[in-house]
Amino acid sequence: MLKNRDEQGLKETTKKYGTLCRYVARSILGSDADAEECLNDTLLTVWNTIPPSEPVNYRAYLLKLVRNIALNRYKSANAERRKGNQVDQAIEELAEIFPSKNNTETELEQRELLTAVTAYLSSIPAKQRDMFVMRYWEAMSISALAEVFHMTENNVKVSLLRIRKRLRAYLESEGLL
Repeated sequence: MLKNRDEQGLKETTKKYGTLCRYVARSILGSDADAEECLNDTLLTVWNTIPPSEPVNYRAYLLKLVRNIALNRYKSANAERRKGNQVDQAIEELAEIFPSKNNTETELEQRELLTAVTAYLSSIPAKQRDMFVMRYWEAMSISALAEVFHMTENNVKVSLLRIRKRLRAYLESEGLL
């Protein structure tokens, strides 16, 4: 429908993926109103980019858009005053592993890195993978992770530290760091 510029495609997108997109944005921004604005911005971006782009995985495309929009909104809202909330903490924890944008010169290198991270995550147990994704993709707090996985907060922190260390070692062995 979107390829044919049919607005019904946006309604169907909202119906099918709206709740998930709002959840991702709300996890980053902490506000239902901001999450709704991110969803609207995402839908506008989808409308403006399809066509010509034709994403292979529409759900992943939407989630990447809403996540990036929410992160940009978060960064601009908190540019002068850093609160040290979950998003800052999650980004800080991963900053020691991934090179900054200034060091990544080509899109090909970024894709290789993403492919390697995906391969690594596929190789670890589901519980660890879910914990990693919930922390670093959805920006879930340590206390919330502890509740979800029935662990102490300290155990969650140690588990995430070990996952990050193994990820770093894996990326170094692949020659990506």
